This record gives sequence, C-alpha cells and structure tokens, in this order.
Amino acid sequence: MTFTVSTAPNGVTIVSVDGQLIVANRNELKDKVLKALEAGESKFVLDFLSTEYIDSSGLGVLVSVSKKIREAGGELRLAGLNEDLRMLFELTKLDTLFKICDKADEAVQSF
Repeated sequence: MTFTVSTAPNGVTIVSVDGQLIVANRNELKDKVLKALEAGESKFVLDFLSTEYIDSSGLGVLVSVSKKIREAGGELRLAGLNEDLRMLFELTKLDTLFKICDKADEAVQSF
C-alpha cells in the first residue's frame, strides 16, 4: 500500500491510494491529508483508481478527513472508484456525503 501526494496545476492536492485502504494503513492516509491541510491546502482529491478494497476502518477515516477538511473551509472529492467500491459507497449511503467523480482529472476540474 502506498499513498502518493501530488498537486495539480490549479492547486488541488491529489492523494492517490494504491492497494487497499485498511485498518493497518488508514492513519497514514489521514496523516498525509492533515499535513497538507495544515500547510494551507484546501482542495483535495482522493484517487482510488488503483485501489481494490476499502474496509470499514478505511471508510471511517474518509469520513473523518472529510469532516476536518470541511471544518477548515475546504472541499474533498473522491475519484476512480471501481464498480465494487462504488457499490460499497452506495450501500453505506456514503455516496451522499462525498462528491464522487469517475476520474481524477474530472474531480480536479470540478473545483
């Protein structure tokens, strides 16, 4: 599992999640997002194009970072969810909490 942080030309912070977002690594994702938030970043895209699985603790950390970003006046988009992950978000009703885009480029341009 790796998390890659990059910045789009329009200043949006993109965090790419490669592998699985599970209990063992959820805090690493949270730390990367909060570090960028503390550095003044306010627009975030979490790109799940290379993610095949998210467990309940992974969903929990997404809700947590979403709240922190909103409290700081920022915005968060999710992108690249495969069919199974998209269904997970629909079944848990988290698709109503997050703005979900098909591709990271689309999410970046939505700001």
